Amino acid sequence: MWLMYSVLAAFSFGLRGVLYHWSSQQSLNRNVLLCGTFFMGALISAICALLLQQAWTMSALIGVQMGLFSFGANASMFKGFAVGKASLVAILTGLPSVVVVFVAYLIWDERLNFMQFLAFVIIVIGILVVRYSNDITLKNLQGAGWGALALILFAGNDLSSKWTTLVSAPLFPTLFCMFATGSICFGLWWLRDQKQGDNTQVKVAAASGWTERRTFLFGMIVGITNVVGMIFIIHGFDHGKAGLVSAVVALNVLIVLLYTRFVLKDKFSKMEQSGLALAFIGILMMKLVAS
Repeated sequence: MWLMYSVLAAFSFGLRGVLYHWSSQQSLNRNVLLCGTFFMGALISAICALLLQQAWTMSALIGVQMGLFSFGANASMFKGFAVGKASLVAILTGLPSVVVVFVAYLIWDERLNFMQFLAFVIIVIGILVVRYSNDITLKNLQGAGWGALALILFAGNDLSSKWTTLVSAPLFPTLFCMFATGSICFGLWWLRDQKQGDNTQVKVAAASGWTERRTFLFGMIVGITNVVGMIFIIHGFDHGKAGLVSAVVALNVLIVLLYTRFVLKDKFSKMEQSGLALAFIGILMMKLVAS
């Protein structure tokens, strides 16, 4: 069951990645976009919590921690892309599952059997091969610090999600706290830029037709895929081990890769083909182990 939820979460986050990839090619304000994304998540979570009459317990406040981790991770990732090598940052942000496996073992004594560990390693290697760029050298490590920080914060978000299942935190109130926190953080960042007179990006976006209103509304569309992915990943954590779920969900990068191949008509390199093959082998091994 955990594998199904994890694959569905990977698919949802992959669709989110496709929308992020497309929007990155547009002249829009990223803070407005992400504010809209998190706002939609908060709105859907609040409606679901009310309709299902879920209790608003103290454990739901773990969502605030999740929101802060998610905000910090996204901010660090974008900063890394801005100042450093995109491929290096992408590699680092693809490795949270390694941290999750280690920390989950230390604090919850979650152990993987040999086959689970082997499948985990194959999936991680597949992700690394897909994201690897052979033009990375020791002299070309700009952005590594921001990428490493994003890695740790993404792992913290996954571990916090697992924690909510261990303390039986109500799903939608917890997600509301997470998305509301992220929406507030990105909203404050957006307002800060306006107060400091940093309106260059806003003017460029408006000139290209991406007004703040249109950008926010598009962010809300992205938010649907985000909240669905979070629902699936938390169900995955509830039924499976944190490290395995985190590794499978990290395969959402493959959805983006398939989008670039079949929609944008980019060709797969031999490295990307090898990474895809390894990732699918890892998934099949996970399926055999879970059976």
